[in-house]
Amino acid sequence: MYNLTPLFLSYALALITSLLLLFLCLPLAYFLSFSSSRKTILLESLCTLPLLLPPTVLGFYLLLLFSPHNFLGGTLQKWGIHLAFSFPGLVIGSMIYSFPFMLQPLKQGFDAIPRRLVEVAMTLGKSPWTIFRKVLLPLLKGPLLKGLAMTFAHTLGEFGVVLMIGGSIEGRTKVASIAIYEEVQKMNYGAAHFYSLLLVLTGLIILGFLYYWTPKEEFKDKAHGFKKS
Repeated sequence: MYNLTPLFLSYALALITSLLLLFLCLPLAYFLSFSSSRKTILLESLCTLPLLLPPTVLGFYLLLLFSPHNFLGGTLQKWGIHLAFSFPGLVIGSMIYSFPFMLQPLKQGFDAIPRRLVEVAMTLGKSPWTIFRKVLLPLLKGPLLKGLAMTFAHTLGEFGVVLMIGGSIEGRTKVASIAIYEEVQKMNYGAAHFYSLLLVLTGLIILGFLYYWTPKEEFKDKAHGFKKS
């Protein structure tokens, strides 16, 4: 019988990361899309930077940051919070590395919304919160699903960041991607196949869910754009 704990940890990590990033990136994407300041270019570049960094580089610097020998890690340790080689540390590392995968679909969704709708709602005396909740959010179904699916899948398959920050502690930080690597090192290909096939199946389910629930209007708009070009 194969150990299912690495799979449970992977799914828990992906789910927690996706939900936290959704609540964090939704207002940020709104701000980046609707702000007229040129300073948002720098902010968006910083948020997208994890796409260009090797996972081990990001994991290395986060590990140093979480170390009790540094200011942040030492301060947190005094409060009884240990991020290095812990599941909460994996969550923070995964959030930083997967940040662009949630932010970019949401920002593109906000960018595609006609500003005229917002202007009309404002002339009717609607508050910014009401406009956001009743006008903008219903139009973000596709981008929301894309962001959640991409973030979940990306976190599920992450290896470098989680290995650098969490190591391979059984029952705490040993996720499925690390378990696959270790089983291959042991030449235990049966277990490696087991974990790998379940991750592949999960990826297929996510893609099927994404393509099924994405509004068909998006595909029509894309096809119309191809015809014009």
